[in-house]
Amino acid sequence: MAGSSAGAGTEPSAVGQVIAAVVVVGALAVGLWCLAVFSPQKSQASEPAVCKNDKEKRSAGPVSGAQLCTALNRTDLPTLLGTPTEHAYSAAGRLSTATLSGGTKIVTPEADVTLETYSVRLSASDDEYSVAEMTGLLGNTAQQETVLGHPAVLYSDRTLAISFSGGKADSDPGGIARHLMVARSAKDGGGSFEIAIWRQDDVVPDDAALFRVAERVLPTIPGWTAG
Repeated sequence: MAGSSAGAGTEPSAVGQVIAAVVVVGALAVGLWCLAVFSPQKSQASEPAVCKNDKEKRSAGPVSGAQLCTALNRTDLPTLLGTPTEHAYSAAGRLSTATLSGGTKIVTPEADVTLETYSVRLSASDDEYSVAEMTGLLGNTAQQETVLGHPAVLYSDRTLAISFSGGKADSDPGGIARHLMVARSAKDGGGSFEIAIWRQDDVVPDDAALFRVAERVLPTIPGWTAG
């Protein structure tokens, strides 16, 4: 559940009133993968948001968070999501760092674009794991798919709504996030791109919208291998 509160900002340091966040937790090959997006205050401007990218000081493979944001923050993204009258009011690219229990750090480039109805995240994995290998780790409900001739897997996560107020955090059950992990190449030799979508109203996202986004966005990302 991704509710926004009066006066909510886009940065954790702005906590003075209630700030809402969506957290999506999914099992990947080597640990827990978390999606955490603070719901920003909606822009009153008619123009869609431009990418606000963090400075990336370390290498993250063949693609950066800024490049992912450029690919995802398309002018036709609202139409692809089935909400053509909306526009993006938040867009950002970054490097997300996770530390595993053994001390290994994983750096993942990612981008988020938020509209009134949907939030979308695009991330890239530059490792030796194939999508076929990952499919077996995503639970019995994961579905094998093909996107633009590349092996893919479709799966779900449950979201949590987390609110911060007066230095305290509360959480409530949220809705469903739908994920589509797609191999970088048709040979599935390692590495993948992943698109996740979830709705602000907790309605289950439209899989057709997820596939439309993937088919338009993925070929524009550096590191994607056609065929």
